[in-house]
Amino acid sequence: MNFCAAALCVIFSILFVFCQYGFTKLAPDYIIPCNDTSKECLVKSTQYAIPEFVNGIPNLNVPVLDPFVIDKLAIPLNGLKVTFYKGKVSGFRKCIVDNVISELEKRHFVLQFHCNLTIKGQYDAVGRILLFPINGEGDAKVKLTNLRMTVDINTKYTKDKEGRNHFALKNYKYTFDYGDRVTFDLQNLFKGSKELSDTVLRFLNDNWKLVAEEFGKPIVDYAVDLAIRSIEKFFSAVPYEELTNVPIPL
Repeated sequence: MNFCAAALCVIFSILFVFCQYGFTKLAPDYIIPCNDTSKECLVKSTQYAIPEFVNGIPNLNVPVLDPFVIDKLAIPLNGLKVTFYKGKVSGFRKCIVDNVISELEKRHFVLQFHCNLTIKGQYDAVGRILLFPINGEGDAKVKLTNLRMTVDINTKYTKDKEGRNHFALKNYKYTFDYGDRVTFDLQNLFKGSKELSDTVLRFLNDNWKLVAEEFGKPIVDYAVDLAIRSIEKFFSAVPYEELTNVPIPL
């Protein structure tokens, strides 16, 4: 949950890229179309829209993204099972767009951004972290500083039953790093022993890169999959011609 949060930023970033090429009937006023595919315009327009977009677009079934809520997420790891409950992820409205590359002719898009994110919720955990036995539950808070992600997307075009054109996602890949720092605050890691809990928590923060690598990848995979499914739903509902005035490239 903590690491995947940033991945959900992919939802609004991709939608903005496709909306840059013309006024759409469904797009809100804060999405400002570009007249070209220059980095300067795409980055500026996307950055401008983020603070409003994360509030959600109910008529387009775009959910609220700040805070983003995850009711329950179970993560089986090597020797440890962690379950997060009622998690809230905040910070998306202040994400910084580093680059947007749009190649309509090649059906190719690249998004790069970084964020400071905070995750709060409840957790329970049973197993071991290296040499430390874990049997705890309680409040969880995780802070990520400058988490960075690059998403590389290939698209295609489809037609619905009415013969209208739609964007569709062909495939994607992504890379990410945990940025400058990941800070953990997990209360009651070892039931009945505050001293041992504090010792384990200190170890987690002193070795945050090792812990992040252990926890991060399966969670990010989970989050990106959720984001991609949301994007596919959006594109299947909104015709291409309502997203751009640029004809579909041959």
